[in-house]
Amino acid sequence: MITYKQLSLADIFSDCKEKFQNNKPQFLSLLENTINLDDLVPISFINHFYAPTGRPRKYKLYSMLRALILQRIFSIPKDSLLIIFLKYSQELRDFCGFLKVPDASKFTRFKQDFILDLQLMFDNLVDITEPICQQINKKLASMTIFDTSGIEAFVTENNPKYANRIIKQLKTFKKLNGLGDSYDPYKAAYGAMPSHANANPAVQQMYINGHFCYAFKFGLVTNGLGIVRNISFYNKNFLKAHPDIVVEKKSNSPDEDKSLADAKALIPVLKDFLKKHPMINPKIFLGDAAFDSIEIYSCLLQKLKFEKAYIPLKTKIVSEESDCPLNEDAVPCCPHDHSLPMKRESSKSHLRSGIPTMKFVCPKMKWVYNKETKKSKRKTFCEDPCTKSSCGRMFYIYPEKNLRAYPGTVRGSQEWNCTYKIRSAIEKSIENFKHSCCIAERRTQNEKTLHADLLLAGITQLITAVIANKIHRHEYIKSLKPLIA
Repeated sequence: MITYKQLSLADIFSDCKEKFQNNKPQFLSLLENTINLDDLVPISFINHFYAPTGRPRKYKLYSMLRALILQRIFSIPKDSLLIIFLKYSQELRDFCGFLKVPDASKFTRFKQDFILDLQLMFDNLVDITEPICQQINKKLASMTIFDTSGIEAFVTENNPKYANRIIKQLKTFKKLNGLGDSYDPYKAAYGAMPSHANANPAVQQMYINGHFCYAFKFGLVTNGLGIVRNISFYNKNFLKAHPDIVVEKKSNSPDEDKSLADAKALIPVLKDFLKKHPMINPKIFLGDAAFDSIEIYSCLLQKLKFEKAYIPLKTKIVSEESDCPLNEDAVPCCPHDHSLPMKRESSKSHLRSGIPTMKFVCPKMKWVYNKETKKSKRKTFCEDPCTKSSCGRMFYIYPEKNLRAYPGTVRGSQEWNCTYKIRSAIEKSIENFKHSCCIAERRTQNEKTLHADLLLAGITQLITAVIANKIHRHEYIKSLKPLIA
């Protein structure tokens, strides 16, 4: 006999709810279980968004944030494409909490109206993720890496035909006038083109990755793990907050202009960063040759209290005359054979005053163990010794007299080479921001919109770090895309 069961409305609802939960994409379930926006969004952001405006908000704050974060996780380049995804995916709408999908203008106004709140949310996430970075790798987390880049705006001057036309005219001019190799049409074109876009003066002429463009410039600070720590957007507000930065007329060399601009922005950016995050105490700085100046070394090592600064030399170090000549890495060499650099010993100071010193010994010196005394002693095996001492020549250097030559470490050493390779982490982060988060593909010339997109890319990366830590999968600290499949 077949038994029948009377189904109630409650049973039908429970069955539908269970099927909906089981059929939900695993990645969205992961995000739901690991992201708690109550812990990540500052209360000031919530108060500002829900401030009395005469009518209730049609779209909730967390819904807008979830949609914009998903856009960057899935590398959706345009807001219009995001809207199509939301319209055709019930799961995405439910995850975001949308009963109705907003139009493109809603997303744009959200970015422009709440850009300062997005900045506060980003800064809050930096403090939240700092202990996570320290837990993963304390040494890499103690590094600070700085670099600049630009977001190309959607302006006429970025059309390749615009620059090519000027370069072609200058090449013809060079040929007709019989000018020599000293005349560079590309540098001349750089000087002939306007310093900013006609449509928006804030879009400045730049030289990025070997090509001319008109872009909004920004500075990025990451640690050795490649996790973003600070974002600076070089607009009028930034220059107004730092009146000590003087913007000079561009030179004829694009590379030199970039060096000057980077060098001027470095110290103000680092001071702002350390002031906002007093709990972050970096020990090592890594940068490119644009920061190779005596003033920057002095500020980094003495005022900002960095222990080491890894910056390649832009020009050769001019050393004082000495019986132990210095090579191109400022390492003293053997007086009799200038091709033999002396060996660095780990002694930090040999003075009672505690002034830091760097001790170098004879390149042919070895430690010899005495079985009778059970002690080791220095002994040189040089065929033509330059001193009567059995342990060979010793040479002391005082780094504080020349911080550019001795920025807390020895140039050209194995430590230098291994550590400086880590600087590629910031280049990978910039690449990730521009292409994975689709910042470089935004077809707009609005400064606030691009600034907000940049902050949202940083917020997405930091939330990614939080999720990777919660699921104990630190290999996904920079990207969750392997989990999407």
